[in-house]
Amino acid sequence: MLSRAANAIYWMNRYLERADNVARFINVNLHLMLDLSVETASQWMPLVVTTGGEKYFREHYGDNAATQENVLQFLIYDKNNPNSIASCVRSARENARSVRQSISSEMWETVNKMHLSFRQASADQTHQDAPYDFLEEIKNSGHLFIGLTESTMSNNEAWHWARLGRLLERADQTSRIVDVKYYFVLPTIEYVGMPYDNLHWAALLKSATAFEMYRKRYRRIAPKSVAEFLLLDREFPRSIHYCLVHAEHSLHAITGSPLGTFQNPVEQRLGRLRSDFDFARIEEIIDFGLHEYLDNFQSRLIQVGETIYDDFFAVEPPSQSPTQSQSQSLLPATGEAASQGVSPP
Repeated sequence: MLSRAANAIYWMNRYLERADNVARFINVNLHLMLDLSVETASQWMPLVVTTGGEKYFREHYGDNAATQENVLQFLIYDKNNPNSIASCVRSARENARSVRQSISSEMWETVNKMHLSFRQASADQTHQDAPYDFLEEIKNSGHLFIGLTESTMSNNEAWHWARLGRLLERADQTSRIVDVKYYFVLPTIEYVGMPYDNLHWAALLKSATAFEMYRKRYRRIAPKSVAEFLLLDREFPRSIHYCLVHAEHSLHAITGSPLGTFQNPVEQRLGRLRSDFDFARIEEIIDFGLHEYLDNFQSRLIQVGETIYDDFFAVEPPSQSPTQSQSQSLLPATGEAASQGVSPP
């Protein structure tokens, strides 16, 4: 498969997964405001931090401008924010357009319809004050696209590139939302174990669409159990461990090397990262420091993304080509750059 086509399919799925996650984070935070006082509910900055756009937001909106209106504009409509839903949907559509011969017509039509619908919403800003239904539409479109990928696309190399991109992005987003909850949300230690704390942990689970499956497994909401479920569960499709296991399966299907071996740096790095989660225990992670553990995980996942670019997508030797290390979420600057197999400058 041509590296340019593989790159476009890989990033198309990363962009759509990212748009879905951002929509989910915003929607859960909006509903959380209904359960909290105005003072405690106005914590919108953690959403900016979760998406890796804190520096850009402070530069363009100011240090004390994390209001609901500004954050919604930044995360939904801001075309200069590469992690906004608008940017992700536009870039996903550009990548899909460049590989229409490799994906099903139903997949292309879904992405294109999603793009046109969002462009109209961006033009008239009709959903700025009450974006609930609009965000649900974004989420449902993402779910529809995944379903069409599974039901209309042959499980060939292109399909594995799609799954690899989606799962690596999902693992990254899950780690960020858990990290932000532990590190930013609670204002003081006195809130731990209080109803305020439980509401936030429930919101965290809903952000990962994990609330019902968690309650079936653990019943009571407890911080350690929530972290264990979202990091180490082997069956829930949004846990980090699950994503790494199945991403590794797709990587080996692409390269043709047997599982448990490695023939290139990508397989070595991803396999080593996955094996760490195979034998990890939540008590050890918490003793080490959950924030430090997730920060290390995100750095290693970025290295995996950079190595995928160097080994499969780079059109020049790695020493002469730019990398994606400047992006906290492994994100190319534009859809055009991604579809051409070029990293952001």
